[in-house]
Amino acid sequence: MLLIFSPQLSPGSEDDDGHEGPGREKLGRIQFSVGYNFQDSTLTVKIMKGQELPAKDFSGTSDPFVKIYLLPDKKNKLETKVKRKNLNPHWNETFLFEGFPYEKVVQRTLYLQVLDYDRFSRNDPIGEVSIPLNKVDLAHMQTFWKELKPCVDGSGSRGELLLSLCYNPTANTITVNIIKARNLKAMDIGGTSDPYVKLWLMHKDKRVEKKKTVVMKCCLNPVFNESFPFEIPTERLRETTIIITVMDKDRLSRNDVIGKIYLSWKSGPGEVKHWKDMIGRPRQAVAQWHQLKA
Repeated sequence: MLLIFSPQLSPGSEDDDGHEGPGREKLGRIQFSVGYNFQDSTLTVKIMKGQELPAKDFSGTSDPFVKIYLLPDKKNKLETKVKRKNLNPHWNETFLFEGFPYEKVVQRTLYLQVLDYDRFSRNDPIGEVSIPLNKVDLAHMQTFWKELKPCVDGSGSRGELLLSLCYNPTANTITVNIIKARNLKAMDIGGTSDPYVKLWLMHKDKRVEKKKTVVMKCCLNPVFNESFPFEIPTERLRETTIIITVMDKDRLSRNDVIGKIYLSWKSGPGEVKHWKDMIGRPRQAVAQWHQLKA
C-alpha cells in the first residue's frame, strides 16, 4: 500500500556528491531523503527540493515534478506535484511504501526522474538520479544532494529531419517545407514508427497556428515533401518561434513525441544558423538537416 502526504520539512544539509565533470550539460540537482522503519516494514522517501534546473519552456523557465520508481518495478510510480515556473522548486513531499519487507527493499534501486510538465505534448525529461538501496544505511533517514544526470530515455539518437525555410518579406510569409526524415527512433513494439510532423507557429509564448503532415505508416525514413506557409509580419520575426515536432501516431493511446526542433533567433546553434540563413537569402528555399531533440 502506498501513502502520500506533504508536510513542511526542514531541508537537510548533507551533500555527498562532488561537482560535475567538465563539459557535461548542467541539469541541476535534487535533494531527497530515504529511510526504512523495520517495525512497520515501511520505506520512506522524501522529495525535498531541486536547484538550478534548466529552463525547458520558451518563457525561460520550467514546470518541474518528480517521478519515483523502485526499480526494476516500472509499473508502480509515484509523482510529486508540479511546481509552476520554478527552477528552484520546493516540493517537501513524503512517500511511504508500506508493508515492504526489508529483504525486498535492498534488492530495489530508488530511481528519481525530474520532468518538465507540458500541457500540450509529452513531458520533457530534465534529469535522473538512481541509488541502489543496498548501498544506503536505511536504519536512519539519510539525506542526499545528487546532481541530475541525462535521462537514459531521453538520450540516444531520435533521428534527423530535413526541412527548408523560405522567407518572403513582400508577402510577410515563411514557408516551411518538411522534406524527409532519417533514422527515426522506433516507438512501437514492432521496432518501427508511424511518423508525422506537427508544426506550431509561436509568437512570444502564444500558440498562433498549427499545421501537420500526413502520417507515414511503419517507416523510420519517411519522405513527406509537404509545404506550409505561415504569415508573419516582419516586425514580429524576432519574437517568432516555429516548433516542429515529429510524432508517432498511435491508434490505441496518446501519440508519442519522437523529437522536436525549435526554429527562431534564439534556439540552439544549428537552428539559429538556419533561421539567419533564411533571413539572409529571401525568396530562396534554404534546406538543412536538424538533429531531433527530446
